[in-house]
Amino acid sequence: MRSAEMIELRRGDMRESLHRGHAIICDAHGVVEAWGKPSQIVFPRSSCKMIQALPLIESGAADAAGLTDRQLALACASHSGSAMHVRAVDKWLTGLDMAEGDLRCGSHMPGDPAEYRRLLCSDAAPCQLHNNCSGKHAGFLTLNRHLQGGPEYVEPAHPVQQAVKAAFEEVTEETSPGYGIDGCSAPNWASSLEGLARAMARFANPGTDRRGEAMRRLVDAMRAHPEMVAGEGRSCTALMRAMGGGVAVKTGAEAVFVAILPQQGLGVALKISDGATRASEAAITALLIHLGVLEAADPVAQRYLNGPILNWRGLKTGELRCASGFPA
Repeated sequence: MRSAEMIELRRGDMRESLHRGHAIICDAHGVVEAWGKPSQIVFPRSSCKMIQALPLIESGAADAAGLTDRQLALACASHSGSAMHVRAVDKWLTGLDMAEGDLRCGSHMPGDPAEYRRLLCSDAAPCQLHNNCSGKHAGFLTLNRHLQGGPEYVEPAHPVQQAVKAAFEEVTEETSPGYGIDGCSAPNWASSLEGLARAMARFANPGTDRRGEAMRRLVDAMRAHPEMVAGEGRSCTALMRAMGGGVAVKTGAEAVFVAILPQQGLGVALKISDGATRASEAAITALLIHLGVLEAADPVAQRYLNGPILNWRGLKTGELRCASGFPA
């Protein structure tokens, strides 16, 4: 099997561009529907942050630190670096008697327009709190303090990352073929796309044991605080709000997207082969509509799929659509 045609850009009456990829829907028993190649090996990137946060809860570190649901959502976030996010991570670190310098995620300009403008106009430099992964790293530091590990918690052999690897392989039910270093300097373990979807289905069907409780808490935190998971104007936040908090979704770099549907007991994972974010946002929107949890006519749905693409004069020039056969 090869990649499937998933999303196309139409201009006038013609197809101008085509995005191919792979998408898998799993339930507690296995694959329900698939497009492309289920065994395709991918780096989940930030789409797997809820897996990376499992040891934070399972170890007892989250409860020992008194973490709130809002902080647990932030541990799963690729946030925009808004003032709200920066303050939240700073407060978290202060509660640990730590500071920005203890992070190992690096600095970049924030995606939040207001904070970007503030830094630019004040000629100030961003700090690590602005990093979209700083919430995940605050979670790593919380776990690391509990484990009494060394300061370089992003090293693959560090107890924090070994705990993450063990959780990742257990919930994907696969031995990872290897890792790459993510943009935030932490190792990102690879799996098949089916394994990633299988993991999301486990989050949708959590048991009553310690792991199940950890999964439930993380999903509930994401659904209750979508603004912490991404930010205003971002697809994860907008889609979760549009679905009334019933579904958790999470994007990852290079066009990976996952969804957790607790009421339906389903997990979804997709990867667009060319790494285009516009296509992964359109594809997850199409699958959420296909699964009956998002209305096709919802303005948020139309923002990412079938809505008009306008030029600088406000004229419609095209639209992103599903390619024939996806997802129907």
